[in-house]
Amino acid sequence: MLITVVDVLSPPDIHLGPLLIVAPALTASLAGARATTVVALLSLAALTVIGILRDGLTTANHQTQLGALLAVSALIVGLRVLRDRHERELAQVRSVSEAAQRVLLRPLPERIGRLHLASVYLAAEAEAQVGGDLYAAARTSTGTRLLVGDVRGKGLASLGDAALLLGAFRASAHLHADLPGLVGHLDGSIAWDLAADDSGESFITAVVLDVPDDGSVVRLVDCGHPPPLLLHDDEVTALEPSRPAPPLGLGELVPAPYVVEEFPFLPGDRLLIYTDGVVEARDAERRFFPLPERVAERAAAHPAERPAVLLHHLRRDLLAHVGGRLDDDAAMVVVERLG
Repeated sequence: MLITVVDVLSPPDIHLGPLLIVAPALTASLAGARATTVVALLSLAALTVIGILRDGLTTANHQTQLGALLAVSALIVGLRVLRDRHERELAQVRSVSEAAQRVLLRPLPERIGRLHLASVYLAAEAEAQVGGDLYAAARTSTGTRLLVGDVRGKGLASLGDAALLLGAFRASAHLHADLPGLVGHLDGSIAWDLAADDSGESFITAVVLDVPDDGSVVRLVDCGHPPPLLLHDDEVTALEPSRPAPPLGLGELVPAPYVVEEFPFLPGDRLLIYTDGVVEARDAERRFFPLPERVAERAAAHPAERPAVLLHHLRRDLLAHVGGRLDDDAAMVVVERLG
């Protein structure tokens, strides 16, 4: 409206009508194709009114302006239609990935047995909410078993291997009396499927834990996975295995039965289990995320912090470190032994 009034009141040799294209261009960036079309038609009507009031509707100059405005407006509307279609497809992809996450990567219960749990998952691909990192928990007759793993690769391409391992764990966690038997079963369950990869480089790093209800220890088998962090009061200790096993899918490289590591795990202690997407996250200066230091700082300031609150702050710190975008999937699980 302002452009129309100013153009009509301007001297005959000044033409502001072409500026009307600004209206549909701005509308396309803020609204959908329908609103953009309406504004484009109003711009054409305004330019027509300018021609009538200035006795120039039939001049070649004004007709050229009308034709140019019509052509550019049609282009803007067409681009807005394509953008709307892309946004609908993206929303559908996100909906499917969220449904897959709910089915595949079930949320861990807040409490299982004598443990208090919390988990967080961050996918590297913006369109996906699930990828190659995984975690699961299962009850046995004597305690709780947990699995945290990382499939080679990231995003939806690694979803099949993650589903295979999670299914094998959920089906067998309560059937094997000891951890070596369970880990051997997991390795055998996925080895044949991973062998179908002609590159010969497929594998899954994982750590399998057993937390007995009676006692104050945690037992684990580490298959090429980053060591969990133990939070005892305000001290943070990495549970480094003395004899780590190779990643799952490479079981033929194990010269002897899997070695079970045992560490103290007292009431009130917390375990932070994570994937390499956390510690390998880099900032703009290519510095790795200092997870142990951040955990130690948080534990010193809030020694009795609930697992969910601890993960909330670690997630915020991690995303701030990388500027909001991860290069690899990342998962973290906090386990607290209750009194």
